[in-house]
Amino acid sequence: MATKAAEQLVNVLIDWGVKHVYGLPGDSIDTTIAALREQKDKIKFIQIRHEEVGALAAAAEAKLTGKLGVCLSIGGPGAIHMLNGLYDAKMDHVPVLALLGQVTTETLNEGYFQEVNTPKLFDDVAVFNKAIESPGTLGELVDQAIRTAYERKGVAVLTIPDDLPDEKIKSDYHSVADTFQLNPPAVAEDQLKQAAALIQQAEKPIALVGLGAKNAGTPVRTFLEKNHIPFIATMPAKGIIGDDHPNYLGNVGKLGTKPAYEAMHSADLLLMLGTNYPYKPYLPEPGQAKCIQVDLNPEILGKRYPVDVAMEADVGQVITALNQQSPLRTDDRFLKACQKSMTNWNNWMAGKRQLDQSPIAPEAMTAAIDETAPDNLIYSIDVGTSTSWGARFLHVKPTQKYVISAWLGTMGCGLPGAIAGAIAYPDRRTLTLSGDGAFAMVMQDFVTAVKYKLPIICVVVNNQKLAFIEYEQQSAGQLNYEINLADIDFAKFAEACGGVGLTAKTNAEFKDDLKKAYATTDRPTLINAYVQDDAPLPGKIVTDEAKGYMKYGTEFLENYWKIPELPPLKDIMRQFF
Repeated sequence: MATKAAEQLVNVLIDWGVKHVYGLPGDSIDTTIAALREQKDKIKFIQIRHEEVGALAAAAEAKLTGKLGVCLSIGGPGAIHMLNGLYDAKMDHVPVLALLGQVTTETLNEGYFQEVNTPKLFDDVAVFNKAIESPGTLGELVDQAIRTAYERKGVAVLTIPDDLPDEKIKSDYHSVADTFQLNPPAVAEDQLKQAAALIQQAEKPIALVGLGAKNAGTPVRTFLEKNHIPFIATMPAKGIIGDDHPNYLGNVGKLGTKPAYEAMHSADLLLMLGTNYPYKPYLPEPGQAKCIQVDLNPEILGKRYPVDVAMEADVGQVITALNQQSPLRTDDRFLKACQKSMTNWNNWMAGKRQLDQSPIAPEAMTAAIDETAPDNLIYSIDVGTSTSWGARFLHVKPTQKYVISAWLGTMGCGLPGAIAGAIAYPDRRTLTLSGDGAFAMVMQDFVTAVKYKLPIICVVVNNQKLAFIEYEQQSAGQLNYEINLADIDFAKFAEACGGVGLTAKTNAEFKDDLKKAYATTDRPTLINAYVQDDAPLPGKIVTDEAKGYMKYGTEFLENYWKIPELPPLKDIMRQFF
């Protein structure tokens, strides 16, 4: 029986368990849209207001669920808009399928209206990148694209001339979805013995836990506890084990803690578990520590730090095998020293959490979010100072989810991530923390949350400036330039969209607004939180940053004949010593 090629495309998506497609209808993709409409009871089309948001939402859904995210757009300008979100998926290594429209085959390659060479344009972002040339191959190529996205943990792109999906085909293609499975490499016994020996010999071991341990939180936690090993989490791995675990030292790097920095530079063994952490200055000095690295991607083994045991394997399988042995070490002196240092850090942070001022201290605001968060809350954290406050003051639990733009670090990821979280997990609440600069980049899609009655909570950290860039300029020794932003009444905007808009300028107002937000279950709530311009100082100020701040202070004095406003001296001194 003959069917349209577009029907076959949609059937393949259904076979692979696709539940949502994010996108905008348009002329060069309308035949695919028509096929989705006919199967709307099986795949829900989520109409967004900007294609970048659709791609970012698809990427966020893939990060949250581990399953394929799908987005769709017309060719030309719509496809170009999607690139940022697709690069986010590429750099965070999650499977996403992008379906791009194209002019009809009759007008292809003639410089027709909105025609763009998308196969060439998307070549760098994609692990699979094909243009459909025959309607009979559409289903097979969709199948191949999805399989490749899963196998290579990346973006698959299909460019589809709009006339082809509408054509009748006779072939009845069956996807490989039912038989597909990923089989990680077997754990090498000789490497296990080498790793065990290094762990036994170590006096100051430290574990750096990355997103590759996402599905192995319980065995990794058991391993760290049995062997008295402190651990640090990379930012996207926050909450895999739990931020309240006694062995946890926080994150490391500019957004990290001082105990994490000091532990790294004291360690004699570094265990890198499912991470390609890029900031080499925050790792032990080369030659200082032995290193065991476990990752499914062999290309990153030894890329950041010299490795003694490089294991191409699944983190969960390796750690489970090590747990089957008796405890490899009983010495807890290094762990206790790290815990004492972390206690001092937490006592300092506790004071920050209690700040009571107007405008609101962002530390206290984030602490209020943390203290009232449901155990199954989904956090979608934007890029900027929001990332800093989330890293420091949100104690994420294994039962919660935490999604960010880890490697691309793209501003505007927070709202799309919240939309994706609410759609993928309708029985859970989702909260996004975004700066006023980041939220303004995608704010039009707040109305998407209104349209689909998503009870997301949007907290806008409003300080009328690009605050993180302010500190970046200062730490580089530069005078601040063009970082101030015109104020927007985001609460009125939210109301205009049909959502709930609230404004907070004190701790009491913010806590009251947060209660109202959780009580609202039929539409999104936005809290426009006016905050102090507090500096999210790095866990440890390194030499180059210190030189930069000194240069900034000198130039500020020379240009403005006054001392610049800086964080309290006691806070700065804590970061040095």
